[in-house]
Amino acid sequence: MKPLSTRTADGSTLQELGRASIQIVHDLKNQLNGLKLYATFLRRRIEKSERPEDEMQTINKLMAGLDRAANDLSTIVEYGREIDLKKQSATDIKKVMRSVCSQLSESSLVCEADAEPLVGEFDPTKLTDALNWISTGALKYRRNGEEDSPVTVVVKRNEEQSDTALIEWQGLSPIDHDPFRSFVGTDEIRMSLAAKIIEAHGGRARHEGNNLLVVLPVSS
Repeated sequence: MKPLSTRTADGSTLQELGRASIQIVHDLKNQLNGLKLYATFLRRRIEKSERPEDEMQTINKLMAGLDRAANDLSTIVEYGREIDLKKQSATDIKKVMRSVCSQLSESSLVCEADAEPLVGEFDPTKLTDALNWISTGALKYRRNGEEDSPVTVVVKRNEEQSDTALIEWQGLSPIDHDPFRSFVGTDEIRMSLAAKIIEAHGGRARHEGNNLLVVLPVSS
């Protein structure tokens, strides 16, 4: 019998490490939920007694932080699992992106797309989530950090590859790292999962200079 190759052994080790990591993160989330339960009891006691206002503000901030940490852990667990797509034919990328822009319109996100549909076989729910997370992340990188500085999203057929669509978030400050391969902070954890969803659809997500780019396959 031939010995296992180093590559096979390394691959098996990485798979085991991935499964263990998911379980560890899942257990950490359960612990956070337990802490939130205790914090909820504490808040109820504070509400029933005459306590300084800053104590209530502190407990509310604590609960918000626990919620945020639990949500981040849920996203990491989802990232570690295989993406299960429920694709639908003739899903229009432009329609999906307009919906996302409409939801985030108060955040200065401007969508530019002509009337020509760009259709393909996608999971509309997961694609909407992915584009929403990328858009929310893009707003974090808006130029000069100004909240009223608009971010423009251009959706068009890719000139370099006609059987693909190009989505480009413009008007951002320079990004000195790859936000699609980072797990630092809520937005980038979600952007990393978004990139995995895009890749599961046969596309790719990347950042280039001051822009974020997504390429997806569409019907020619």
